[in-house]
Amino acid sequence: QVHLVESGGGLVQPGGSLRLSCVVSGGLFSIKDMAWHRQAPGKQRELVAAISSSGRANYADSVKGRFTISRDNAKNTLYLQMNSLKPEDTAVYYCNAIPTYGAWGQGTQVTVSS
Repeated sequence: QVHLVESGGGLVQPGGSLRLSCVVSGGLFSIKDMAWHRQAPGKQRELVAAISSSGRANYADSVKGRFTISRDNAKNTLYLQMNSLKPEDTAVYYCNAIPTYGAWGQGTQVTVSS
């Protein structure tokens, strides 16, 4: 059974930074392409960044140049470095595999506000 545990969210002012982490257990992490998704209130969940098992990254246009996705296969951990945060980045952030495991973690809340 796969478990995904996201952490690192919080309240930050516009222009600030946060680093999210996602620890994956039971999901063959090192051979999976992985992604960060987010869901804002009243909106559909959207994919913001993806990384292949070999480390190739892709980003949604809305976060390109501000967010960096990375992974540590030895620690079964996915990261998202978020810089120059904007109020529109406010959402619950989730990680999952591509295609998804089917189960989701609890997510981590990111709130960007002055």
